[in-house]
Amino acid sequence: MYLDFIDEINEYGDNIVRLYDFDSAEAEKFMMIVHETLVMNKKSLDLSSINFIVARNCRLTLRIADEDEGITTSDKMQFYCDMTIAGYEQMIGLLEQFCNKETKGYQFLYDIDCQTDFLFSPAGTW
Repeated sequence: MYLDFIDEINEYGDNIVRLYDFDSAEAEKFMMIVHETLVMNKKSLDLSSINFIVARNCRLTLRIADEDEGITTSDKMQFYCDMTIAGYEQMIGLLEQFCNKETKGYQFLYDIDCQTDFLFSPAGTW
């Protein structure tokens, strides 16, 4: 599983942080780590600390917040995803489809009006 950042994907200057190149077993491990760390233990999660995620050109830390804000950055290298516990629970629900069978589909992991989207895509496409 790889983590990377793609800048300016459209004429509006939107960006994507994506997790890609994974199978259903890695998707399930990722979903379980997100559930255990954020929902159960209420702790932040630096994705580069997960042994099967290779951070290519950025780092992403998932943090618990009072409201769903999505992904932000000040330097396009270190990113923070600030979501409520309920937001992460919704995200976990979106991850489940990738755990049950191999798929070429993709999913944006939140629907928030912010400049950077969070893409989960086995093939890396959208």
